[in-house]
Amino acid sequence: MTSHAAEAGERSGPFRFLASDLTASIVVFLVAMPLCMGIAIASGVPPEKGLVTGIIGGIVVGLLAGSPLQVSGPAAGLAVIVFEFVRDNGLSALGPVLVLAGALQLVAGVARLGGVFRAISPAVVHGMLAGIGALIVIGQFHILFDAKPQSNGIDNLAMMPARVLGLTPFDLRSTELALMLGLLTIGTMIAWEKLKPAKLGLLPGALLGVLAATLVAWGAGLDVARIAVPDSIGAAFALPDGSFLAPLTQGSLIVSAIAIAFIASAETLLSAAAVDRMHDGVRTDYNKELRAQGVGNLLCGVFNALPMTGVIVRSSANVQAGAKTRLSAVIHGVWILGFVALLPFILREVPMAALGGVLVVTGWKLVSLKQVRRLFEVHGFMPALIWVATFVLVVTTDLLTGVLVGLALSALELVPHLRNLRFKVGETTIGETVRLELEGAATFLGLTRLTSALEQVPPRKAVHVDLDRVHAMDHTTAEMLTEWLARRRSRGDEVRVTGPDAILRPLTPTA
Repeated sequence: MTSHAAEAGERSGPFRFLASDLTASIVVFLVAMPLCMGIAIASGVPPEKGLVTGIIGGIVVGLLAGSPLQVSGPAAGLAVIVFEFVRDNGLSALGPVLVLAGALQLVAGVARLGGVFRAISPAVVHGMLAGIGALIVIGQFHILFDAKPQSNGIDNLAMMPARVLGLTPFDLRSTELALMLGLLTIGTMIAWEKLKPAKLGLLPGALLGVLAATLVAWGAGLDVARIAVPDSIGAAFALPDGSFLAPLTQGSLIVSAIAIAFIASAETLLSAAAVDRMHDGVRTDYNKELRAQGVGNLLCGVFNALPMTGVIVRSSANVQAGAKTRLSAVIHGVWILGFVALLPFILREVPMAALGGVLVVTGWKLVSLKQVRRLFEVHGFMPALIWVATFVLVVTTDLLTGVLVGLALSALELVPHLRNLRFKVGETTIGETVRLELEGAATFLGLTRLTSALEQVPPRKAVHVDLDRVHAMDHTTAEMLTEWLARRRSRGDEVRVTGPDAILRPLTPTA
């Protein structure tokens, strides 16, 4: 479906695609439920906090989102920073910080700063996600043993041998039983990914893994730790008292709010860009999406829940399941609310180790070594170094340090071109062809201007991108331009790119 057709569909009524949206919402609900609870546990908070975020992300943000097919909820990308925050400041301080973070996102959206986050180096983002994935794996490793994770990544890593050596295979206790359930979950997920029949391809492996472990634990009456959920989800939506915002007088909490707002916004908008590549419907309005995320996180703060982002796992499931409008995301939030309100006793049978298994697989998928290899092969040494530095520092120090160092290294890419950072984008129409002429240094500093020009090119038009006057292009710009070219070509548009070989080379591998 073309962009114009999708827009016409939305204008003609929200229920035009009710059947396809309803089906997609069920798929997303099944994907979201174990992840909402698992990410809450990985964040060091009760599982209902993740469910509240999933409900708000579906119903509220789904209605307001600038990316209609993106699905929001608690994200693995923020689990580490929330775990460390709650460990150091307590759960009660999380709500006020999220209110401030949400307000910052809302202001950024109103100020039309959505495009700025798209200029963040892909090497930084993927290095950050890989570091988060590694921390989740080594943290959730301990949950597989019915034990609590240590306070940081290094301690978690150091304790791993002791967990394994402490097993007694001839005297099965809760530790060994929990590990068996966790491994059953992981094995089911991996096997389903490899062997699933085409007709059942939309059934999520995480759900099957948790279901298998839960049935075994229930059927055999195993004495293992299970998740705890309140009798009524209404208790999780309690309003705060008058002194709620008092902790924000501490400067360290304000810094935490800025960090959460920055990382959540970057992850959301990069996820939205990825979702846009999956379909030909309505394109993302990045400023509107940022405003919606701000409202969502503000509400999550009021109810002292987890922070939210747009989540690529749920969003891709939404697109693949055939969603056409934002109604799918909204209904998935209603499904979560209804399930938790009416069937909480089912959730209480789920072993903690099963959710640990889900997060181990989720975290492992974030550690994509293919990404750093591709950065090195296509763009050279510097982007690969940025990825490695960000990854190592996220794992060994903290998330914010890793990201800030990655951004600082990204800025070093500008050094060779400091004398001439000028960048211009010109557009002319010759017959049926739109000609975009780029001139100067195509770096992340001019990425907002470039993306704006590219997105204004009408669909079904032949395009000529002239790079003859570009003397430098950083990997951030090259990655974005490559994706845009691939998207135009996948729609059948005629696209021609000319320029010096050194500039064109990074654009050809995936274009």
